[in-house]
Amino acid sequence: MKSSQRLFRYIYKITISIAIVTVFSLILNLLRTYLSPSSAALLYLIPVLFSAALFGRLPGITASVFSFLMFNYLFIPPVYTFHVAQPQDLLAVVVFLGVATLISSLIVQIQSNLEEVKMREREAVQLYELSVDLAAINGPAEVACVLANRLASLFGDAFIEVEIVHPEAQSRARVPDYFPPELSNAAPLIIPFSTQNARLGQIRIWRLAHETTPEEERLLQTFAIQGALALDKAILSKNETRTKILEESDRLKTAILSSVSHELRTPLASIQATATSLFSPGLTLEPSARSELQSLLLEETENMAQLVGNLLNMSRIEAGALKLQRQWNSFAEIVDTGLQHLYRTSSDRPIQVDVPEDLPLISVDSVLIEQVIINLVRNSVKFAPPQSVIRISARVDNNALHTTVSNQGPSIPEPFLDHVFEKFYPIPGKDTLHGTGLGLSICKGIVEAHGGKIWAENLVPGVAFHFLLPLTWDGVLPLIPAEENEDL
Repeated sequence: MKSSQRLFRYIYKITISIAIVTVFSLILNLLRTYLSPSSAALLYLIPVLFSAALFGRLPGITASVFSFLMFNYLFIPPVYTFHVAQPQDLLAVVVFLGVATLISSLIVQIQSNLEEVKMREREAVQLYELSVDLAAINGPAEVACVLANRLASLFGDAFIEVEIVHPEAQSRARVPDYFPPELSNAAPLIIPFSTQNARLGQIRIWRLAHETTPEEERLLQTFAIQGALALDKAILSKNETRTKILEESDRLKTAILSSVSHELRTPLASIQATATSLFSPGLTLEPSARSELQSLLLEETENMAQLVGNLLNMSRIEAGALKLQRQWNSFAEIVDTGLQHLYRTSSDRPIQVDVPEDLPLISVDSVLIEQVIINLVRNSVKFAPPQSVIRISARVDNNALHTTVSNQGPSIPEPFLDHVFEKFYPIPGKDTLHGTGLGLSICKGIVEAHGGKIWAENLVPGVAFHFLLPLTWDGVLPLIPAEENEDL
């Protein structure tokens, strides 16, 4: 079927070429009294050029031979015959045939080269656009969509299906979304793509209009290679990301076990020693010593409770399960309540509080904000020298409450100021003081859950921790009760 169609197209083009030469010959015959044989020979090159440019090599050669015959028939004596009387005339018609055939072949070759250049340019543009699209993908599943859409722009009359069968990136993309019924009897062209390690998938194309040319097949093979490389790169990137996540998870687990084991060992040892002293049947203690041991037992128990609470709060923050119980609260009362939990651990470091009673109410979860105050003060107690002052201040800053907790401890190196709120992040020069490093991370999670912001700043001397809390709750200020409004 395809061979007969190709033969019909050749016959049609040859017939048109002969018809062009025939019409041109009729015109020249009418003008033959004004034309010399040499002029007619030059003019007969016009239909040869025209046929070769329009229809290709074989029709061009056919036009050359037919022009040679008509030139001999009309302009070489004796006219209206194919007989050549003079040798020089025979040489002229032979030269004309050679020149016409050569020109026809050259025109076809130039056109072929021009088409090949255009085709190479189109291929380069298509491959460049494909490379740009593939470079922007974020995962293996997008490779199939990119290939299908790009091929659909090349073969508008086709149904494109790109299937990825790799175990880690199974996907399928079709353009258009439905299979055209007129293509039900068409056999698909299948182009597989793979790497040296595994088969990745295949491209299937159903076409109705015409068969795929060798140039199109070469372009499809190049597309398949580019898609395989992009898919392999995406799979490797995905595996690399997974490996990094696993390594980070192992690192965090190791850090948690190391930190928690140290943090638990110290209070457990103190609790065990204190309990042994308090409950030893053969040991009599003075009331002051017994009271001191009981205070130590309570303090270490509170330290363990704080550690467990920090771990639970961090797990809730990372899981997105931190639920705020918001109410309108007095910030001064929140600070006072938080400091009551710190009187034992901060007894040797005076705390100066500058929190005005007339600050606006804030819509916060008071328990969580108390935890922020407690963690920041405990962090200051841990790093500040004994008898140094810890200061807590609060003021209104635009539409937010700006709170500062400062101490006179050693400064934090500037490159690490932005990292102090990351869990388990080591700060150079502070590794002699052990801890889980969760306190500041929890503060950051709680403040940001309230829509606020927290940061650290070096002082001269010391370190200050700042955090902002919005004064509005969904844009609404607290209502003043009627009895309070009357007092005003």
